[in-house]
Amino acid sequence: MKLYAISDLHIDHQINREALKALPAFPEDWLIIAGDICSSLEYLRFALAHLTQRFAQLLWVPGNHELWTGRDGIKGEEKYQQLVSVCHDFGVLTPEDPYPLWQGEGGNHYLVPLFLLYDYSFRPEHISPEKALAWAEETGVVCTDEYYLNPIPYASRSEWCHTRCEYSEQRLQQLPAPLVLINHYPLRQDLVRLFKVPRFSIWCGTRRTENWHIRFGASVVVSGHLHLRATDYRDGVRFEEVSLGYPKNWNQEHGIQKYLRQILPAPEAKLEKNAGPFWRF
Repeated sequence: MKLYAISDLHIDHQINREALKALPAFPEDWLIIAGDICSSLEYLRFALAHLTQRFAQLLWVPGNHELWTGRDGIKGEEKYQQLVSVCHDFGVLTPEDPYPLWQGEGGNHYLVPLFLLYDYSFRPEHISPEKALAWAEETGVVCTDEYYLNPIPYASRSEWCHTRCEYSEQRLQQLPAPLVLINHYPLRQDLVRLFKVPRFSIWCGTRRTENWHIRFGASVVVSGHLHLRATDYRDGVRFEEVSLGYPKNWNQEHGIQKYLRQILPAPEAKLEKNAGPFWRF
């Protein structure tokens, strides 16, 4: 009984959708889906219908694409609650559910799906919050969220992010270690390595979570969003970026199976607590 993870399936793209259909079964294992499955409820149902037939249990957290306002006009918190409802229809665990205790290979861990968003704080110290968007736009970088991710009823995505962080902190304080923390966005700014679009970092997380891996006793931290697969260690904690990505970001000859990341038990190759990244292409 193993725990796997993947994110950024982006099955709005037909290539990714067909690859998902070809994924073999792992009937005894659990799968973490760390956001950005798709941008519509229709495709979310499609993905969960296939994946729940292939794994014993799924855990899901939302990415920004799931939260986009579509043709149905559903926005913000209402859209998020609809996503949670679809997951519950398929028996999928979400950030709103009791955190399950993993008792499979790798030892007991609480699995913690999180929904935290971002607050534009992944920026240089000399850039103020008010100037963060303009700073990114100087290099022609504007996230699609600025047009399609409506935070209603919150005044801003930053306010929504802070509300979600406070909610999650209260719940995490009740849990004994060790934990597997699961979020779409990286929890640390130093793990956001965007070589072609570095100023996209402001849409990649919040500094409020920089020490959560220590503060809450994490053994592993799982995230996606960057479309740059890597394994890192900070303070002896393993950080896994588990994206698949758009068709240009992965090799279709391998199929999706090759891109499933084993979270528990820890693969032997990852037992050495080095400080640098282990890149995966």
